[in-house]
Amino acid sequence: MSLNRLGGRTKFERVRARYEETEKKCTDCGYVDQEGNWVSETDGSRIVYRHTCPSCDAVREHTFELGEEPPSR
Repeated sequence: MSLNRLGGRTKFERVRARYEETEKKCTDCGYVDQEGNWVSETDGSRIVYRHTCPSCDAVREHTFELGEEPPSR
């Protein structure tokens, strides 16, 4: 993953940061996690962003399949 002009973060790090900034409220119990610590992991074919609510242990995930770029139109 290469560095870029947006604070030296990769695209994957920027996506995780977005979730940490915008998805703080648990959809199960309503707890607002001010820390918003999302973790990400990949197996090379997909990347999973995951957050566990510190109040009720509910897990939220966003999964993206990695692969070839779609053909340009």
